[in-house]
Amino acid sequence: MNVARLLVLVLFAMAGCRCIAQTSGPPLAVRQVPAKSLPVPTDVSPGMQAVIAAPLRTGWDVLWKTGGEWRAAANDAAAKTIETLPAMRERLHVTVKPSTINGVKVYVVTPDAIPTEHRDKLLIHVHGGCYELSPGEAGTPEAIMMAGLGHFKVISVDYRMPPDAYFPSALDDAMTVYEAALKTSNPKNVAVFGTSAGGALVLEMMLRAKQLGLKMPGAIAPGTPMSDVTKTGDSFYTNEMVDNVLVSRDGFCDAATTVYAHGHDLKDPLLSPVYGDMHGFPPAILSTGTRDLLLSNTVRVHRRLRQAGVEAELEVYEGQSHAQYSRDDRLPETKEAFGEITAFFDKHLGH
Repeated sequence: MNVARLLVLVLFAMAGCRCIAQTSGPPLAVRQVPAKSLPVPTDVSPGMQAVIAAPLRTGWDVLWKTGGEWRAAANDAAAKTIETLPAMRERLHVTVKPSTINGVKVYVVTPDAIPTEHRDKLLIHVHGGCYELSPGEAGTPEAIMMAGLGHFKVISVDYRMPPDAYFPSALDDAMTVYEAALKTSNPKNVAVFGTSAGGALVLEMMLRAKQLGLKMPGAIAPGTPMSDVTKTGDSFYTNEMVDNVLVSRDGFCDAATTVYAHGHDLKDPLLSPVYGDMHGFPPAILSTGTRDLLLSNTVRVHRRLRQAGVEAELEVYEGQSHAQYSRDDRLPETKEAFGEITAFFDKHLGH
């Protein structure tokens, strides 16, 4: 090869390198957002306006590091929640009875009146609480609302939590109850629902069901799911210090989940189900709010479901922070949200 030809080849190679470098471009700029004030929306109910206007959650930046510390905090919070439950059960005309299913503690929630079309239907509920909070009866409010407002029989799973058990104990317990339900109910008549960590568990259950070759339920309702505990997602930044429930991506819920994960890879789809294969999932309805720290987690799951060919509805409520659609059964927004879920279940269960 002569020198001139060699020089041409070298110049082409150098040009190619320059092209690659130019194509990659400079680092993407981080957008700086000035401080601003957020008015309370005027087109929600007065009760929801009060919820939206509430100050940031007390103790959002208390980051316990052990299961024992979390259990003590959970027990204190649970005692306050349990005080509110008798009145809620009375308002919604439901009874709640503790039981066990194959060694797993559950609460069976039954409305006083079940319409004919719901008598062969069964809902399985997995509560939220960052995998650490709402032990025992304190985990039943959402199940009570679903039973009372939707008129379904509900089994609420009181899954094990630290320090008694760590990942994947919550998922294992939920699956034990689900597998038992499949032996007594037609899968098409079963729905699974939950919010926050419960919403993530709903998705994790579907991934585990696929692994085990189990039949899918007729529908699912993963509410504002903690679908990515690696803290990936736009709203972890845009809604930080806006969401008055979770408040920060580095707040209490992140700390609690880290304790539950117990050193396990946080990107495992059984902890961050947005990274799982959602092909073959049942129809899903997802709920969130415009101020929810997990708005992006919810939106990303919705897109993954749609990309997998799954029928999925996304309900986004004005002004609401994390899971505030299930904050108070007396609010019209709560009745609307559970009405949407009921209508979705009615459309899909039994078909």
